[in-house]
Amino acid sequence: MSKILMLYASATGNTELMAKAMVNHLRNNNQDVVVKMFDYDEIEVEQLENYDGILFGVYTWVGGDLPFEVEDFYDELDGVNIKRKPFAVFGSADSFYDEYGTALDIMYERFEKLGAVMVPEKLVVDLGPNQEDLKKCEQLADRLSMLISGKELNVK
Repeated sequence: MSKILMLYASATGNTELMAKAMVNHLRNNNQDVVVKMFDYDEIEVEQLENYDGILFGVYTWVGGDLPFEVEDFYDELDGVNIKRKPFAVFGSADSFYDEYGTALDIMYERFEKLGAVMVPEKLVVDLGPNQEDLKKCEQLADRLSMLISGKELNVK
C-alpha cells in the first residue's frame, strides 16, 4: 500500500473540497493518505521524503502569487530530496483576474526543477468545484497512484 501525503492551502474552502474528494477516493481504494493543511498543521519540508507520493493543492492569490502561508515552504524546498518522487498539483483560481492559476504553475515548476516526477496535468478549477471537477480530482488522484506504482501514464 502506498503512503500518500495530501498537502494543501485553502482560503475559501474550494481547494479543500478538491482535496477531500481525492482523499476520500484514495482511501476508498485502500490507499494510506496523510492530510496536512497549511495554517493548521506543522509542515516540515523534510517530511516529503517519508511519502511515496504527494498531492499538492494551492490556490492562486490576487496578482498571481503564491499564498503567503506557502511562501516559506517554497523557499525551504531546496533542502529536501524529492528526486523521482511522484507529485500532482491542483487548486482553485478565479478567472476574473488576469493571472489565472499561476500558483499551480509556480509550484509545478519548482517541484519539477527539484527532480520530482510530475503528473503531466495540473488541475485548476474556477472558484468552487462542480461534480465534473470532483470527478477530475479523482482522476488526478488515480494518475498519481499510477505514477507511484510505476505504471506508465498515457500522456496526451
